[in-house]
Amino acid sequence: MEPSHAPDVSAAPGLPVVILYRQRREACRAGHESETLRELARQIAELKGTQVAGEFRDAQAYPANRYLIPDDTLTLAQAHKLGVRSVHDLYGGVVPFPFVATKLIAHSLAGGASAAPPGWSRALGARTASLVLPGYAAFSRDDARSAARALWDEGRVRVKRPYGIGGAGQALIEKEDELEAQLDALGDEALQRDGISIERHLEALDTFSVGQVMLDDLVVSYYGVQHLTRNNHGHDVYGGSDLVVVRGGFDVLERLDLTADLRECIAKARAFDAAVQIDYAGFFASRRNYDVACGVDAAGVRHCGVLEQSWRVGGATGAEIGALRTFRANPDAYVVRASTREIYGENVHVPDGACLVYHGIDSQAGPITKFYTLDPDTVQRSSDS
Repeated sequence: MEPSHAPDVSAAPGLPVVILYRQRREACRAGHESETLRELARQIAELKGTQVAGEFRDAQAYPANRYLIPDDTLTLAQAHKLGVRSVHDLYGGVVPFPFVATKLIAHSLAGGASAAPPGWSRALGARTASLVLPGYAAFSRDDARSAARALWDEGRVRVKRPYGIGGAGQALIEKEDELEAQLDALGDEALQRDGISIERHLEALDTFSVGQVMLDDLVVSYYGVQHLTRNNHGHDVYGGSDLVVVRGGFDVLERLDLTADLRECIAKARAFDAAVQIDYAGFFASRRNYDVACGVDAAGVRHCGVLEQSWRVGGATGAEIGALRTFRANPDAYVVRASTREIYGENVHVPDGACLVYHGIDSQAGPITKFYTLDPDTVQRSSDS
């Protein structure tokens, strides 16, 4: 229950007031997602030398020196209202239109497609064609059918709703009637408003993360590998990430000794990030995370490309915070290995030295534990690299 009194929004002179801003209120009001966000926000505020002053309220007056931690990407209109002007004002990102924050922009429209929301950039699809997996975005039934038919020659396709997280909101289809069932379930109004992506299905899929975080005077970049785990309902879901984090930008990350696959993933994520900045004016983000997948299609052809982007607090944020803490405490540190884990079920062993982010029983997910770890043996200093 929220307190009846107004929150304390004071902060030490010169320090920002850190505020949580929730958009997905019904989904995140209670449970593990809400508590995870609250704990991560507390740790981000600690890094900034201050505290979380509570959740944003329209009726509350806030000082100009504020720092927001939203649960989702903001639009430019929201950012203007909230006083968010640059990457120094939030942990997350700002986009000119809501759809820019979804996985839809990873694909162009199918040939001949006419349906698209206002502000859609056709130029981005052409610019990123070689950076993403084979697929299309669609905003009408006819365009969805055309997209699926163009891809079916190479095997099954995957239909993805734009706001699915961690593998949710997806279906694997290989027939017209299966596609129609998915479109019926979505509905024409939602299809026109939100759209769907239709993507070639890949086997033996490896999913990597490429990201960057800016917090005050710190800039860190990373690559990582994602892991799946079995949830309490028997489904394979996101289970954590292992990150290699460097102090500096993507150019510093690319100087590491990398495998060919990792080098390709980083290059494509970096190019995709740059393309979005070109084709969607007003976009900026202090937290950027790109999922990049490598796999083979039904014909045995290898593909590697950006799956989607995240410009908000995400599954890897615990590891990001752990790395930021290390770089802040060790000015000469250059490379850090950090990991996050999400484990379902009872009697979970949390390793010594781990930072617990959440442990409890969620009303929908059941018992779940989240933590992150740092590998002190892999903290390299600039003189060692």
